[in-house]
Amino acid sequence: MAKETELVPDINLVSRIASSAIVKGDVSSEDDIRIDGTVEGSVYCEAKVVIGESSFVKGDIVCSNIDIYGRVEGNIYVRDLLSAKASADIEGDVKARRFQMEIGARLNGVCKMIEESEFEDAASSVIKPLV
Repeated sequence: MAKETELVPDINLVSRIASSAIVKGDVSSEDDIRIDGTVEGSVYCEAKVVIGESSFVKGDIVCSNIDIYGRVEGNIYVRDLLSAKASADIEGDVKARRFQMEIGARLNGVCKMIEESEFEDAASSVIKPLV
């Protein structure tokens, strides 16, 4: 009998912006991104984005999935799941197929549930992929 293999993400494929880093300009990646610092610009990611507790993003975010623990000032477009954790502070509109919000999370904006087919149209009007 064949043993099932567990999928383990390759940590070398995760881009990381450390808590002491400040990025001024757009960020783009085909692989996962974890932001613990500050980004002043749009974020485009074809995979998952994690916004850490001490982080601040001032700009739009386009991604497949996102976990938000920190602060975002901008619109967020998500192909699948947006998960706002208890410490999340979002100032902007959200368009996502699925939305999960913990008690304590803050959203000041409009939340619209979209189908995956609507994601491309919504996202393309915001930011063009750089990759």
